[in-house]
Amino acid sequence: MALSVSDLPTIYTLLANSLSGDINVRKPAEDALAQFESRPGFCSCLMEVITAKDLVSQTDVRLMASVYFKNSVNRYWRNRRDSTGMSNEEKVHLRQKLLSHLREENYQITLTLAVVISKVARVDYPREWSDLFSVLAQQLQSADILTSHRIFMILFRTLKELSTKRLTSDQRTFAEIASQFFDYSWHLWQNDMQNMLHGFSVLAQNTSELHRDDIYLTCERWLLCSKITRQLIVSGFQSDAKSIQEVQPVKKVCPVMLKAIQSFLPYYSSFQEKHSKFWDFLKKACTKLMKILIAIQQRHPYSFGDQSVLWPVVDFCLNKITDPEPDVLSFEEFLIQCMSMMKSVLECREYKPFLTGRVMDDNRVTLQEMKKNVSAAAAGVLASLLPSERVVLLCNILIRRYFVLTASDVEEWYQNPESFHHEQDSVLWSERLRPCAEALYIVLFENHSQLLGPVVVSILQEAMNACPSSVSEISSQLLLKDAAYGAAAYVYYELSNYLSFKDWFNGALSIELTNNHPNMRIIHRKVALILGQWVSEIKDDTRRPVYCALIKLLQEKDLCVRLAASRSLYFHIEDANFSEYDFSDLLPICWDSCFKLVEEVQEFDSKVQVLNTISSLIARITEVTPYANKLVQFFQKAWQESSGESLLQIQLLTALKNFVVALGYQSPMCYNMLLPILQSVININSPDELLEDSMQLWEATLSHAPSMVPQLLGYFPCLVEILEKSFDHLKVAASIIEGYIVLGGLEFLNMHAATLAKVLDLVIGNVNDRGLRSVLPLVDVLVQCFPGEVPQLISSSIQKLIIICLSGGDDHDPSKTAVKTSSAAILARILVMNTNYLAQLTSEPSLLAHLQKAGFPNEENILLCLVDVWLDKVDNVISTQKKIFGLALSIILTLRLPQVLDKLDQILSVCTSVILGGSEDLTEEESSSDNMQSSKLQVPSKEFRRRQIKFSDPVNQISLENSLRDNLQMCAALHGELFNTAMSKMHPAAFAQLKQALKMP
Repeated sequence: MALSVSDLPTIYTLLANSLSGDINVRKPAEDALAQFESRPGFCSCLMEVITAKDLVSQTDVRLMASVYFKNSVNRYWRNRRDSTGMSNEEKVHLRQKLLSHLREENYQITLTLAVVISKVARVDYPREWSDLFSVLAQQLQSADILTSHRIFMILFRTLKELSTKRLTSDQRTFAEIASQFFDYSWHLWQNDMQNMLHGFSVLAQNTSELHRDDIYLTCERWLLCSKITRQLIVSGFQSDAKSIQEVQPVKKVCPVMLKAIQSFLPYYSSFQEKHSKFWDFLKKACTKLMKILIAIQQRHPYSFGDQSVLWPVVDFCLNKITDPEPDVLSFEEFLIQCMSMMKSVLECREYKPFLTGRVMDDNRVTLQEMKKNVSAAAAGVLASLLPSERVVLLCNILIRRYFVLTASDVEEWYQNPESFHHEQDSVLWSERLRPCAEALYIVLFENHSQLLGPVVVSILQEAMNACPSSVSEISSQLLLKDAAYGAAAYVYYELSNYLSFKDWFNGALSIELTNNHPNMRIIHRKVALILGQWVSEIKDDTRRPVYCALIKLLQEKDLCVRLAASRSLYFHIEDANFSEYDFSDLLPICWDSCFKLVEEVQEFDSKVQVLNTISSLIARITEVTPYANKLVQFFQKAWQESSGESLLQIQLLTALKNFVVALGYQSPMCYNMLLPILQSVININSPDELLEDSMQLWEATLSHAPSMVPQLLGYFPCLVEILEKSFDHLKVAASIIEGYIVLGGLEFLNMHAATLAKVLDLVIGNVNDRGLRSVLPLVDVLVQCFPGEVPQLISSSIQKLIIICLSGGDDHDPSKTAVKTSSAAILARILVMNTNYLAQLTSEPSLLAHLQKAGFPNEENILLCLVDVWLDKVDNVISTQKKIFGLALSIILTLRLPQVLDKLDQILSVCTSVILGGSEDLTEEESSSDNMQSSKLQVPSKEFRRRQIKFSDPVNQISLENSLRDNLQMCAALHGELFNTAMSKMHPAAFAQLKQALKMP
């Protein structure tokens, strides 16, 4: 029943009680509200509570009502199949009510209602709520500062929501909004800008003749207007990189925004001391405006590349980076944005010259030609802005000023070495000044490598000369050397043309490591970084000393240095030229150092980094057995300490898989540690994010087990629970099942026959062709290993295979053809190895019912239809399967069906070609099986047993020649003269081949 005005007191009481600190009061209220929220009229009641004038002071209750309102709109505004949704009448009422309550005093309630309006607009605009923007624009005409601020909050949230819609029609709608709303929004932005600058001027004179609250609201509205302008320009116009159409607002807005930044900055230092609220706003405003300029440049590079925009913005950023005022130098957030802008411009491919040519005497201006012209113009602007001397100056400033560690950096390092290490990650480059400067330097060097290569080497040489390796005092010279080492590390790929790593390592880097003073951690960290970055330049005669240096760094006291060494060691292990010979004697101390480091670090990123190194080393070295006990202890402890940390456990599972693979058939030595972990993660209650890695570990454990153990055998039912939940990991599951079949043999079948049948029945018929191709080889192996037991056991699955074979639709689909061929081969094998069973199954009423449902005619003989499939697919299979098809077809000759004689010619032709083809086309796998047997290679593993099974396939022991001869005689006896008549119709050449195959005189 719908709620009405009479229910308002009840709703109000429940909302008030839901805020109670007493759980006995709060819980029943929350439960009652949960029951109410799906009833018609609930949102209308909430809206009445929010807007009631006599409840203005009850902010907490109104805020709670707005939260319930927002959640209900999210759930019930859009009509869904699983809910009745909200009536159109109530929606109309709520839309009107929302737009009539714009002057909300409470900021949090305003923000919540703005989100509600944006969510409703996403569904209803423009069809059901076409007047949304016109009503808001009309209200703005007569609004006071507070109301206009609230309207702009709504506009910003709504435009942001609508801009994320990706359908072409929705983007077209947004473009229309942008064209209609931009001029008004931009005009208001400029007016507010003038009022703000006037207010700041008065404020700077310390006069009391200023309504500070009003000017601050104007500032907040202006900031919202700035965000709206960004949204309209970025999302309201197609990127000019695609359209090559100039976006006029870019040229109108960007220079003015730049002037706004220039107007704000002079107030930065004066407001810092006396007007902290406005100082915070200035920081936010300058940073936001620069972010908007970056967003516009990235979206509309060609329009931004106009000289009237690109020149002043880039020139301003360069000046602020290279020669900032003292107060700007401390304004790190703003400098980061200036550097980000420079990086974006230097990386922009639209500002690089096109290397494409054009057809001679072709005067047409193509789209590519237009791009080329615009790019050339932008490249010209950049070239004039960045002459060689300015590029060199920028490079010097970045290295000598921004790369150099400050006193606060050193203190931060001392207080938290792990965090300091991870700030170098690329994810954080846009949040910290020094990593941002490093990112800009890398791009600058890429663009001007020939110019800057000698410059960087010169700075490096100067820094090393000014601070020899024996100096350990933290001085400006030592910090400059640290900066120069960093500069050389980041651009190794180009700098190697100007600097010999061998000479550098022997003459300086290795000597740095002999100075063990605590202050040298600064230099040692950079040496570790260099050794990792320059891995491709480290040649044979230097490789061993570098390995020794990294192991030494891995043993230092400072965590930051050790983490840097761990990362660089990972790069070396992953390198194609990694020398296990040079590293082998360092392994014991390397393991100990890595294990110790994992124990000592606290942050997740640190543990993952070291685990990656350990995992990579396990996978890379040839002989891991001597260190197995240490690794077992490490994994045992690491897993216990990772409880509840799914992302960390994923890394551990990957490392464990590598460990099992590395141990090979000796893997049981780690089972005491491994199997309890495996059991815990393949459990249905284990976190979903662990499932993929858990199954890969399970598969690796089975693949490298020399024999089946009871614990592993007991885990198989978990696979049913996993597959009942999802088929996402079917390929790995298929490999796991094969492992159990091959490794467990009859013991596995006796224990889990019903479970195995359930798994196959669950999969076959319920997955796509790709999934079937993963599972069908298992069925073939099952029938091959247990021809007497399995067919009866998996009768339901075999019926599905028959339906697959007799269904059409594979003529032009290679995937379906492969599935039908594999299914046909399995059925042929069953006929050969368990003839009575297949003959009985094909007359089962349940199969006939399923076939009839699939559109198969009742009067057709199923076995004869399978004969047609075998005849059709024989050319699509390997030699072993061809023989199976031949044997199956020869058995068909013994049927007491006259229709067999209609197919006699084709059956004999196939059998003849298989016999005469012999073993000439043995597959690689069959050949390797033969080689394995002859060389008596005894490696007890899944792969070894799988090859054994293939080699001992009963089909190999059956002679198709003898089978065909005997069955042909039986066919003649069964059909008498009709047989002779059918034989007489054979082509003489085909008959001659038959005689040759059967060695008939």
